[in-house]
Amino acid sequence: MGQAMEKLRRLLRHLWLDADDARRALGEAALDRLEAGVRASEAGHSGQICLCVEASLPPSYLWRHLARGEALASVIRDRAITLFGKQRVWDTEDNNGVLVYLLLAEHRIEIVADRALARALEPAAWQDLVTQLATPCRDARFEDALGNAVERLDLLLRTGFPRDGGGDRRGEDGLSDRPVLR
Repeated sequence: MGQAMEKLRRLLRHLWLDADDARRALGEAALDRLEAGVRASEAGHSGQICLCVEASLPPSYLWRHLARGEALASVIRDRAITLFGKQRVWDTEDNNGVLVYLLLAEHRIEIVADRALARALEPAAWQDLVTQLATPCRDARFEDALGNAVERLDLLLRTGFPRDGGGDRRGEDGLSDRPVLR
Protein backbone atom coordinates (compact mmCIF):
# COMPACT_ATOMS: atom_id res chain seq x y z
CA MET A 1 0.00 0.00 0.00
CA GLY A 2 2.81 2.44 0.87
CA GLN A 3 4.56 2.00 -2.47
CA ALA A 4 1.29 2.47 -4.35
CA MET A 5 0.60 5.72 -2.47
CA GLU A 6 4.11 6.99 -3.23
CA LYS A 7 3.57 6.26 -6.94
CA LEU A 8 0.22 8.05 -6.85
CA ARG A 9 1.75 11.10 -5.11
CA ARG A 10 4.58 11.19 -7.65
CA LEU A 11 2.12 10.90 -10.56
CA LEU A 12 -0.06 13.72 -9.23
CA ARG A 13 2.94 15.95 -8.52
CA HIS A 14 4.22 15.54 -12.08
CA LEU A 15 0.80 16.01 -13.65
CA TRP A 16 0.13 19.11 -11.55
CA LEU A 17 3.34 21.06 -12.24
CA ASP A 18 4.00 22.96 -15.48
CA ALA A 19 6.31 25.65 -16.88
CA ASP A 20 4.46 28.36 -14.94
CA ASP A 21 5.48 26.58 -11.74
CA ALA A 22 9.10 26.67 -12.89
CA ARG A 23 8.78 30.42 -13.43
CA ARG A 24 7.21 30.89 -9.99
CA ALA A 25 9.82 28.70 -8.28
CA LEU A 26 12.60 30.99 -9.46
CA GLY A 27 10.97 34.34 -10.19
CA GLU A 28 12.02 36.92 -12.75
CA ALA A 29 14.69 38.48 -10.54
CA ALA A 30 16.39 35.10 -10.01
CA LEU A 31 16.18 34.34 -13.72
CA ASP A 32 17.84 37.69 -14.43
CA ARG A 33 20.63 36.98 -11.92
CA LEU A 34 21.23 33.49 -13.33
CA GLU A 35 21.31 34.85 -16.88
CA ALA A 36 23.85 37.49 -15.83
CA GLY A 37 25.94 34.80 -14.11
CA VAL A 38 26.03 32.65 -17.23
CA ARG A 39 26.85 35.66 -19.41
CA ALA A 40 29.70 36.75 -17.10
CA SER A 41 31.04 33.20 -16.98
CA GLU A 42 31.03 32.75 -20.74
CA ALA A 43 33.03 35.97 -21.18
CA GLY A 44 36.02 34.16 -19.67
CA HIS A 45 36.01 30.86 -21.54
CA SER A 46 34.96 29.28 -24.81
CA GLY A 47 32.39 26.94 -23.23
CA GLN A 48 28.63 27.29 -23.20
CA ILE A 49 26.46 26.79 -20.11
CA CYS A 50 22.77 26.06 -20.55
CA LEU A 51 20.47 26.06 -17.53
CA CYS A 52 17.24 24.14 -18.02
CA VAL A 53 14.52 24.03 -15.38
CA GLU A 54 11.72 21.56 -15.99
CA ALA A 55 8.74 21.46 -13.67
CA SER A 56 7.88 17.81 -14.27
CA LEU A 57 8.71 14.86 -16.44
CA PRO A 58 6.70 14.33 -19.62
CA PRO A 59 4.20 11.46 -19.27
CA SER A 60 6.27 9.05 -21.39
CA TYR A 61 9.26 9.43 -19.04
CA LEU A 62 7.11 9.20 -15.94
CA TRP A 63 5.51 6.03 -17.33
CA ARG A 64 8.94 4.38 -17.62
CA HIS A 65 9.39 4.78 -13.88
CA LEU A 66 5.87 4.24 -12.57
CA ALA A 67 4.68 1.41 -14.83
CA ARG A 68 7.88 -0.26 -16.00
CA GLY A 69 9.80 0.12 -12.76
CA GLU A 70 12.83 1.81 -14.30
CA ALA A 71 14.96 3.57 -11.70
CA LEU A 72 13.94 7.20 -11.30
CA ALA A 73 17.57 8.36 -11.42
CA SER A 74 18.01 6.67 -14.79
CA VAL A 75 14.84 8.24 -16.19
CA ILE A 76 15.88 11.70 -15.01
CA ARG A 77 19.36 11.26 -16.49
CA ASP A 78 17.84 10.18 -19.83
CA ARG A 79 15.59 13.24 -19.82
CA ALA A 80 18.59 15.50 -19.18
CA ILE A 81 20.46 13.87 -22.08
CA THR A 82 17.44 14.35 -24.34
CA LEU A 83 17.25 18.05 -23.46
CA PHE A 84 21.02 18.36 -24.00
CA GLY A 85 20.26 17.38 -27.59
CA LYS A 86 17.04 19.39 -27.99
CA GLN A 87 18.67 22.56 -26.67
CA ARG A 88 21.62 21.94 -29.04
CA VAL A 89 24.15 22.16 -26.22
CA TRP A 90 26.22 19.59 -28.12
CA ASP A 91 26.54 21.99 -31.06
CA THR A 92 29.40 24.13 -29.73
CA GLU A 93 32.59 24.73 -31.68
CA ASP A 94 34.89 23.22 -29.04
CA ASN A 95 32.53 20.44 -27.88
CA ASN A 96 32.50 22.01 -24.43
CA GLY A 97 28.86 22.82 -23.81
CA VAL A 98 27.22 21.78 -20.57
CA LEU A 99 23.57 21.43 -19.58
CA VAL A 100 22.54 21.89 -15.97
CA TYR A 101 19.11 20.26 -15.67
CA LEU A 102 16.87 20.90 -12.67
CA LEU A 103 13.71 18.81 -12.25
CA LEU A 104 11.47 20.67 -9.81
CA ALA A 105 9.00 17.85 -9.14
CA GLU A 106 11.79 15.70 -7.73
CA HIS A 107 14.16 18.45 -6.50
CA ARG A 108 16.90 16.77 -8.55
CA ILE A 109 19.74 18.19 -10.59
CA GLU A 110 21.73 16.58 -13.42
CA ILE A 111 24.71 17.79 -15.39
CA VAL A 112 25.37 16.66 -18.97
CA ALA A 113 28.66 17.76 -20.49
CA ASP A 114 29.80 17.54 -24.10
CA ARG A 115 32.75 15.34 -25.06
CA ALA A 116 35.69 17.69 -24.55
CA LEU A 117 34.37 19.00 -21.25
CA ALA A 118 33.40 15.53 -20.01
CA ARG A 119 36.99 14.39 -20.52
CA ALA A 120 38.26 17.25 -18.35
CA LEU A 121 37.00 15.52 -15.18
CA GLU A 122 36.78 11.93 -14.05
CA PRO A 123 33.21 10.58 -13.84
CA ALA A 124 33.48 10.49 -10.05
CA ALA A 125 34.29 14.22 -10.02
CA TRP A 126 31.17 14.97 -12.06
CA GLN A 127 29.13 12.93 -9.59
CA ASP A 128 30.72 14.82 -6.69
CA LEU A 129 29.66 18.07 -8.32
CA VAL A 130 26.06 16.88 -8.63
CA THR A 131 26.14 15.66 -5.01
CA GLN A 132 27.33 19.09 -3.82
CA LEU A 133 24.44 20.74 -5.64
CA ALA A 134 21.87 18.29 -4.28
CA THR A 135 21.49 19.86 -0.83
CA PRO A 136 20.30 23.31 -1.92
CA CYS A 137 18.13 21.59 -4.52
CA ARG A 138 16.51 19.30 -1.93
CA ASP A 139 15.89 22.34 0.27
CA ALA A 140 14.09 24.09 -2.64
CA ARG A 141 16.88 26.68 -2.88
CA PHE A 142 16.85 26.35 -6.64
CA GLU A 143 18.57 29.63 -7.45
CA ASP A 144 21.40 28.71 -5.06
CA ALA A 145 21.79 25.29 -6.68
CA LEU A 146 21.89 26.71 -10.21
CA GLY A 147 24.13 29.62 -9.22
CA ASN A 148 26.57 27.25 -7.51
CA ALA A 149 26.59 25.07 -10.62
CA VAL A 150 27.47 28.06 -12.81
CA GLU A 151 30.28 29.09 -10.42
CA ARG A 152 31.81 25.60 -10.29
CA LEU A 153 31.51 25.08 -14.03
CA ASP A 154 33.00 28.52 -14.62
CA LEU A 155 36.17 27.51 -12.76
CA LEU A 156 36.44 24.29 -14.72
CA LEU A 157 35.82 25.98 -18.07
CA ARG A 158 38.22 28.88 -17.41
CA THR A 159 40.95 26.38 -16.55
CA GLY A 160 40.38 23.96 -19.40
CA PHE A 161 38.96 26.23 -22.10
CA PRO A 162 40.16 29.82 -21.59
CA ARG A 163 39.00 32.37 -24.13
CA ASP A 164 41.72 32.59 -26.77
CA GLY A 165 41.55 36.35 -27.17
CA GLY A 166 40.02 36.03 -30.63
CA GLY A 167 37.07 38.17 -29.67
CA ASP A 168 33.71 37.48 -28.14
CA ARG A 169 32.33 34.23 -29.55
CA ARG A 170 29.32 34.19 -27.26
CA GLY A 171 26.14 33.59 -29.18
CA GLU A 172 27.78 31.96 -32.21
CA ASP A 173 26.13 28.68 -31.30
CA GLY A 174 22.74 30.27 -30.70
CA LEU A 175 22.47 29.24 -27.04
CA SER A 176 20.68 31.69 -24.81
CA ASP A 177 22.20 32.68 -21.48
CA ARG A 178 18.71 32.83 -19.95
CA PRO A 179 17.55 29.68 -18.15
CA VAL A 180 15.15 27.58 -20.24
CA LEU A 181 11.86 26.91 -18.45
CA ARG A 182 9.79 23.88 -19.39
